[in-house]
Formats: sequence, structure tokens, C-alpha cells
Amino acid sequence: MKAIETALKGCFVIEPTVFEDARGYFFESFNQSKFQELTGLAVNFVQDNQSGSQKGVLRGIHYQRGEHAQAKLVRVLKGTVLDIAVDLRKDSATFGQYFSLILSEENKKQLFVPRGFGHGFAVLSDTAEFSYKCDNLYNKASEGGIIYNDPTLDIDWMLAKDEVLLSEKDAELPTFENAKF
Repeated sequence: MKAIETALKGCFVIEPTVFEDARGYFFESFNQSKFQELTGLAVNFVQDNQSGSQKGVLRGIHYQRGEHAQAKLVRVLKGTVLDIAVDLRKDSATFGQYFSLILSEENKKQLFVPRGFGHGFAVLSDTAEFSYKCDNLYNKASEGGIIYNDPTLDIDWMLAKDEVLLSEKDAELPTFENAKF
């Protein structure tokens, strides 16, 4: 396993060691002691989530505030997504910047998104199964979000505007400028 820190401090690309042969493949998707050794972070995941989506579905940009903030370890089980992490830590040198990465069943990469970040993804394949671990339980009263097409963030989601499929809730999210962190 390799952990590569992105330009956003504390945000890591995780590349597993994959063992392949004629039968298929095997890899550890998470090993707490190796993760801590490679990243220097002690994370205790308490909740796993999974979603299935069709091409064009864009989920995000979501986050949890305050004591309910969540770190996430995200990966794709089937298909391909563009994954986005946005630094929302006001005291960070990279506040308001984002990191994007293609996650797929082929590359088996994962992204560790630390607390204090927003997160979203767009499905680029016909369908995708997305899985993620959280280090804190979801709390509805602490949820926040930023509209996907925010002009300040200016994220290229790799989808045409008419391909984007949003939930009603995500379509009504505020801009970065008006969001409450």
C-alpha cells in the first residue's frame, strides 16, 4: 500500500498493493496500522456507506460541521467516478481549493478526505457503486453543502451540463461564498 499526500494537507491518495493471477485479484482495502504508519493519522472508522448511481449522477458537495465533522476513505467498487475533495478549513493555506481524482474499479485507488473538507463525486461510467468509511456518525443537523457548479470553486466535473443529475436537495445548495462551515 502507498499513501501519497495531495497538495491539500491531510488529504491522501491511497494505492493498494494488488495481487493478481489467473484467478483474479486480491488486496487489502484497509489496514488501520498500515494506514497510520503511512499517513501519520490515527483514524477510527465507525460507519460504512455505499451508493449505486447511474451515469451523470453528481452527489455533493457535502460536509458535516463542528463536532460531527467526518473524515472519509472513499473508493469505487464498480464503474468510474470523478471524486472531489474541497478544503473548507478556514485556517488552512489551501482553504477553498480542491483536489480531483478518477476512482475506478480498474485503478482501485482510494481517497482519504480529512475532517474539515467537503466531498462530492460524479459518475462517469454507465453505473457506479461507491463505498466509503466515515470516522464519525452522520448527524442531519450538522450537514452542509456547496452547489456543484459554484463559480468560486470552478470545478470541472467532466460532464456536460445536460448530463448532470442532481437530487433536489443538492440542486438547492448554497454557493461557497454563502455556505456555513
